[in-house]
Amino acid sequence: MNAIVSAKGLTKDYGSLRAVNNIDFEIMGGESFGFLGPNGAGKTTVMSMIHCFMPPTSGYINVFSMDVTENPSEIKSRIGVMPQEDNLDPDLTVFENLIVYARYFDIPKKESSLLAWELLDFVEMREKANVNIRMLSGGMKRRLLLARALINNPELLILDEPTTGLDPQSRRSVWEKLNHLKSKNTTLILTTHYMEEAERLCDRVAIMDSGRIVVIDSPQRLIDIHGGNLEDVYLKLTGRTLES
Repeated sequence: MNAIVSAKGLTKDYGSLRAVNNIDFEIMGGESFGFLGPNGAGKTTVMSMIHCFMPPTSGYINVFSMDVTENPSEIKSRIGVMPQEDNLDPDLTVFENLIVYARYFDIPKKESSLLAWELLDFVEMREKANVNIRMLSGGMKRRLLLARALINNPELLILDEPTTGLDPQSRRSVWEKLNHLKSKNTTLILTTHYMEEAERLCDRVAIMDSGRIVVIDSPQRLIDIHGGNLEDVYLKLTGRTLES
């Protein structure tokens, strides 16, 4: 397998704060890869650099063998992003949010309409097509964000805390959709602080703490080596809990 994402010496500073500190990693095509750690560990900053939202301070990161600082437009055209925060347009309906977003990828209106209906079926929201965003539950908004991230049929899907704030039933619904995408060989990169989510979805995880990668391995191998569960592994390797 070829590396879809490759980073070496990746570092990001915000003034005097070093959010990401000299990390190396590779993510292979068709892999589901997770960045695991508490808030402030550097996970979201790494994701932002992968999808060309911000440049590294030093080091490099390549996506599809292209430098994120030199080829951002081409990279963005081939990826989908499900952000941590809800940034749906509250003045539009569910269907309109998908159609408007498709314009960013120059998808013709007739084609985008067909895609929108297919994606609403995929996330089980066809009956909500004409509902205003303000009327949706948190779980429905997360599912719509996932549908929107798929509008350009991405080769790589980036998911920043995809189930944060959801009830257990809604969380399992999102997991089911992501597992379906995995079965279709879509490359997934996600951040999470939910241990069960990492175990269910990720082929490998990078455990992060204070901007550094402590270890990269499969969830099961980490458990086999260190014992307990993933949260126990995190505590053993970092000396603190995921909440701290």
